[in-house]
Amino acid sequence: MKMAKPSKVAGAVKAGQTYILVRAVAGVYRGRYVSGPVCTGPIDNKQIRGEIMFIREKLQYQPQPLPDRVAMSDAEGIAAAAAYLQHMKTRHTVRDFSSRPVPRQIVEDCIRTAGLAPSGANHQPWHFSLIGNADMKAAIRKAAEKEEAKFYSSESHDEWIKALEPIGTGPDKPHLVDAPWLIVVFAERYGVFEDGTRYKNYYVPESVGIAAGFLISALHNAGLVCLTHTPNPMAFMTKICERPASNKPVMILAVGHPAEDASIPAVAKRKKPLSEILSCFD
Repeated sequence: MKMAKPSKVAGAVKAGQTYILVRAVAGVYRGRYVSGPVCTGPIDNKQIRGEIMFIREKLQYQPQPLPDRVAMSDAEGIAAAAAYLQHMKTRHTVRDFSSRPVPRQIVEDCIRTAGLAPSGANHQPWHFSLIGNADMKAAIRKAAEKEEAKFYSSESHDEWIKALEPIGTGPDKPHLVDAPWLIVVFAERYGVFEDGTRYKNYYVPESVGIAAGFLISALHNAGLVCLTHTPNPMAFMTKICERPASNKPVMILAVGHPAEDASIPAVAKRKKPLSEILSCFD
């Protein structure tokens, strides 16, 4: 498949060509949008050195056999579900982090797991900024505490602040510098081709929420703790992380190992029983 330079005219697609969104395995195409001729048959991925995510025109459904199966008997499934439940019961939101470093590979693999989440039209409308740089973490803390101070001093938030009292939060956010890693989760509200043309992403909040759930579970599975932090507003994160206007920051995850004297609010152990969160129709 001969590569062609994308048109510079916004919205233009040359006859016989289409735009392909590529997640490259290696080479100059990593994370870029490239163009190529419309194919009537399967496209050879090796020719673009990447995996085709979706095609702008003449999108065709191409089924493939289920590549992976996790076969279990009913008894094995019951045991696996119960074991995972017990494992997740040991997950806690922690604000007190130790100085123990965390290898970047562990966190990157957890983010890879998040990237496997299902999403609207498989557009995968998320981006994760992984921050270990001390200066950047300090800048994030400064900006976040500025917004938090406004929140906690506003009378219009009295009801919200009262609801937070059992959690024990306040405007000071030392975890933003104490944790070895910060993961900033961005929602990609729309995509942009290299020629400036936008394309729509679908079910963005739902998709990003599922990916965040995958990420938190993966971090716990790797023996790490995290804190979900959502300063409001958090537009400052777009600038600090050098993300485009299409990216909306939705949360900061402080990630690391718990401090020796780490504690959690007692109320955090109070979870709704199954009877309150489940309606079953056999």
